[in-house]
Amino acid sequence: MNIKCNFDLEKNSLVIDADGCPVAKLAAGIAKEYNVKCTIVCDTAHVFSEVSGANVVTVSQGADSADFYIVNNIKENDIVVTQDYGLAAMCLAKRAAVINQDGKIYSDYNIGGLLESRAIGKKIRRSGGRTKGPKKRTAEQSENFEKVLRSMFENAKAKV
Repeated sequence: MNIKCNFDLEKNSLVIDADGCPVAKLAAGIAKEYNVKCTIVCDTAHVFSEVSGANVVTVSQGADSADFYIVNNIKENDIVVTQDYGLAAMCLAKRAAVINQDGKIYSDYNIGGLLESRAIGKKIRRSGGRTKGPKKRTAEQSENFEKVLRSMFENAKAKV
């Protein structure tokens, strides 16, 4: 698997939106293996204890406070891990690479449809309707995430 991105192992960082992220520690461990700077961002409702090799930033609790911290602190070509489509869209606008906890790569080509489906679901719930929740997480999802993240780092390593 060869994932193209312009990540630089020495200049760029891995930034993890840890609010509800099931792969935060896995991602931080992989970053440590590649000697990549890693920042885990969460709000006070999702406090993370120290994670070896990662800088943990805890922001005040509030709607999207972790998201805004991330957007305001990422650089072009950083890799951001999030399951939040809104945050993904903002990170793409800053030219970061964005993946979710299952290894799905967000892009300018798929983010519009994802945001639209999110808006439709929200509209259904506001009007009293119900939508399906996420399926139970599988080991295969974590394995796929790991393959994608490692591929991104390996691609960057090959450029050096």
